[in-house]
Amino acid sequence: MIKSFISDESGATAIEYGLIASLIAVAIIGALTALGTSWTACSRASRTVSAAALP
Repeated sequence: MIKSFISDESGATAIEYGLIASLIAVAIIGALTALGTSWTACSRASRTVSAAALP
């Protein structure tokens, strides 16, 4: 029983998939955070230009 437990790698595979999924999630969160910051700046600039153009 102990031999089969030590040689079983299915748990290690699940952990590896979990680590890969967490790295992908961190990358997505980082990209969305950067995109959100630039989107906010672009939106503010657009409102400023629109407000200046309107009488």
